[in-house]
Amino acid sequence: MARFEGKRVLITGGTSGIGLATAKRIVDEGGEVAVTGVSQDHLDEAGKALPSGSLVLRNDASDPKAAQDLADKVQDQIETLDALYLNAGYGKFWPVTDTTTEAFDDIMNVNVRGPALQMSKLKPLLADNAAVLLTSSVAPYLGQPDGAVYGATKAACLALARSWSQDMADRGIRVNSVAPGPIETNFMSDLGFSEEEAEEFKEKVKNQVPLGRMGTSEEVAAVCCFLLSDDAAYVSGSEYFVDGGMTKR
Repeated sequence: MARFEGKRVLITGGTSGIGLATAKRIVDEGGEVAVTGVSQDHLDEAGKALPSGSLVLRNDASDPKAAQDLADKVQDQIETLDALYLNAGYGKFWPVTDTTTEAFDDIMNVNVRGPALQMSKLKPLLADNAAVLLTSSVAPYLGQPDGAVYGATKAACLALARSWSQDMADRGIRVNSVAPGPIETNFMSDLGFSEEEAEEFKEKVKNQVPLGRMGTSEEVAAVCCFLLSDDAAYVSGSEYFVDGGMTKR
């Protein structure tokens, strides 16, 4: 299958987890990719995992100046994008009483302001009939006790995708979002879970997910690639759940 032959795709937050799995699949299907990340370890990992012609860029979505820098590099080295996956973001959970201005601003800046500014700068570089994808989450639908602000950021990503799908329709640009459930990534280690806590979480998930297991990055990447490819040429303004049925219980 060569759905991405001749296609140029940018994936923010593409140096690990779902983003990197998506980048690998796009390359396997004939596409050219550029990925961004912040962690040097993840940048190095992506550099080894992707072909030598791929662009691996350090870019921090929390920095408001980084969006213009990213657009400048893309214009200089790629020129036009056939697909854009705005995936950069992170999860953090805390009790309502622990909400601080700093914590609120930090996660909102990355998860919401980041893609909003990136789109404002990258939109002129999108080809007609391009595809755009954002990462939402099941979090807004689950109402997790300590996840109010994180869930709000992901609900905002869905709102961005739906609004942009209308804004860009005149150029044939499709905009969708993907909502992963519990996925086996570095998410839990980034949250500071010990191995024991991670195993306890996985066991808990089995009771919440009808399919009885965690998902994989590759399973989410398969849906992402569908939405980013011409196979989804008549899909726009939609949200696809990849959660083993978790939100449908």
